[in-house]
Amino acid sequence: MVTASRPAHPLAPGWLTVPDDANDFAPGVWPASITRADSGQIEIGGMRASELAEQFGTPVMLLDEDDVKGRAARTQRAFASAVARHDGSCRVYYAGKAFLSSHVARWMLDAGLNIDVCSRGELETALAAGVAADRIGFHGNNKSVAELERAIGVGVGTIIVDSAIELERIGAIAERIGASQNVLVRVRSGVHADTHEFLATSHEDQKFGFSLAEAEAVVARIRELRSVRFLGLHCHIGSQIFGINGFRESASRVVELHERLLEGGPVPLMNLGGGFGIAYTRADTPAEIEDLADGIVDAVADECAARGIELPTLAFEPGRSIIGPAGITLYEIGTTKAVTVDTDGGSAERLYVSVDGGMSDNVRPALYGAQYSARLASRTSDADPALVRIVGMHCESGDVVVDHEYLPGDVTPGDLVAVASTGAYSAAMASNYNHVPRPAVVAVRDGRARVILRGETVDDLLARDAGLGYTEGEE
Repeated sequence: MVTASRPAHPLAPGWLTVPDDANDFAPGVWPASITRADSGQIEIGGMRASELAEQFGTPVMLLDEDDVKGRAARTQRAFASAVARHDGSCRVYYAGKAFLSSHVARWMLDAGLNIDVCSRGELETALAAGVAADRIGFHGNNKSVAELERAIGVGVGTIIVDSAIELERIGAIAERIGASQNVLVRVRSGVHADTHEFLATSHEDQKFGFSLAEAEAVVARIRELRSVRFLGLHCHIGSQIFGINGFRESASRVVELHERLLEGGPVPLMNLGGGFGIAYTRADTPAEIEDLADGIVDAVADECAARGIELPTLAFEPGRSIIGPAGITLYEIGTTKAVTVDTDGGSAERLYVSVDGGMSDNVRPALYGAQYSARLASRTSDADPALVRIVGMHCESGDVVVDHEYLPGDVTPGDLVAVASTGAYSAAMASNYNHVPRPAVVAVRDGRARVILRGETVDDLLARDAGLGYTEGEE
């Protein structure tokens, strides 16, 4: 709950309201199983924050396993239902770049999803997890020859072509090994999603795909290659998108091109990507997945009907919306520091709260200015809310974990703090900056926890240093 009786802090952004209770959980932001025990501790998957911190250390990334599985199944149902209303069919691919491990890949398969990868490492992870190659889509603007040889050699279901050079490589490799490779052509519809510039991927001045004007010649070339089969078009307009207006406009442009391509042969598939947004703070209002599915599919179906053409099989690639809200990161607070900041009306105080992780386990705030929500995890407090900035332990002033949040004013060293909605792109983008080991990823369910991605140790870091562990005179 929030209240208008408390004045907003002069350093707080307009979207951040002062909470009536700085211990509450914003609806839609936290994992489905999140609760508070009688002791005041956060529980996720039936496990208390303190026992998870004791068992796995901090920082630790936690996934509500049932929430991930439920979101995957719900997404599959939403799109299947949406296309069924138009007597169509669909494929849903989990975007592995959000976070991929063998466990997650198997959860997606169990829910009926395919897997989208964009590197050799992601490809090998999916294959090692038991994903059939024909259920994998392979993305990337600079796939190496070795990657293409591996993908075509194992029979990857679809390669998304991103350049003319890549197309010729695919054709030559497939011809040499006697394969027939299915491809989609990635196009830029010119629709700029209402999101961060680096997350919008369909405007013209960026690295992915072909313009709509270029695509027809690319498809004509594919149809000349005996070893390559054209399946259709792919268009992804961006990430962290809340509404359907961008998808609707993009669909109209892609369907227009799809219609022209039908004159030269079949175009059985259209992949409209993903990018469905999630709530990182209580100010975020993403659409429900059922509404998104219905709206996007209806838009494509309407465009096809207006042109008198058959609705192709539709494909989608959600990632963040499936795994993002199901994850939290647990940190321990090391220090707090009140900082006085000059304002137009005088001065105000912000409390800096330093934790034992930071940009090495979540670079999105530094990279995109991403906002997050946080709560004390080891206890509750009746202290008045204080405006805090949760920062990491790295030697960077931009090492911010949560830029703006209200926590109880008595927050103190030794407290555990949980940051919400970190299931997507935190572990996937983690680094060893400042020689910090990457944390474990742990799935929690029914009062049990299991490591699905092992945390690193300092010994792991030292083992990579080629100057260590050699006898004098060795090369």
